[in-house]
Amino acid sequence: MTPTAKHFIERLKTYQSAAEREKTLRYFKTPTDGEPDQFIGVRMGQVFALAKEFITMTPDEIEKLLESKIHEVRAGGCSIMDKQARSKKTTAERRKELYDLYLRRHDRINNWDLVDVCSIHVVGGYLSDKPRKILYKLARSRNMWERRTSIVSTAYFIRKGELDDTYKIAELLLGETEDLVHKATGWMLRFAGDKDRPRLLKFLDQHAATMPRVCLRYTIEKLDKKQRDHYLSLRKSSKG
Repeated sequence: MTPTAKHFIERLKTYQSAAEREKTLRYFKTPTDGEPDQFIGVRMGQVFALAKEFITMTPDEIEKLLESKIHEVRAGGCSIMDKQARSKKTTAERRKELYDLYLRRHDRINNWDLVDVCSIHVVGGYLSDKPRKILYKLARSRNMWERRTSIVSTAYFIRKGELDDTYKIAELLLGETEDLVHKATGWMLRFAGDKDRPRLLKFLDQHAATMPRVCLRYTIEKLDKKQRDHYLSLRKSSKG
């Protein structure tokens, strides 16, 4: 049977729980842009497991999931996109369709977890052997989730040892005002530091004094205490 959005939603709703919904509402304190999210109370582990069963869903049906007001439904759509993008069986044409769908419907990929679920493989993976100008456009977007996509997508490149885009986009985002973009930037810088620690330290020597505090703390998390204290002191002294 061809996987459909309707069937996915019907299956998803069998897992909903009032207790899980209350817990989820406490966890997602930050509202999305525009209309607030609706939650029905399904654990993400269950969402992702169900998405695996629907991995062959077509982009048209996935888009129907993204159009839902229910957060867990959209998370399911994002997870299906991610699983398709990861699969070696997925054709180049389908990868392009998923990439185009992600960018075209970014208005529905509108919370931090939705970006993180699929941007790395759907966007980063697609751009791996292509020009990456779109990421710099997203980094300058007024939409905070598009800005988060710009930096999180570079995780795919980092895994291949390609760090230039991560550092260039991080520099563009240093003036960022949103914590959820600060955290993503720090996360990617920390990941880049796992590949090349001297380069991360050089970046910190140049920018630590003016980096947003949350971004800096995420970035230096894996450094030793002496190094962490040093870079935090640079920021404090610059504020003094």
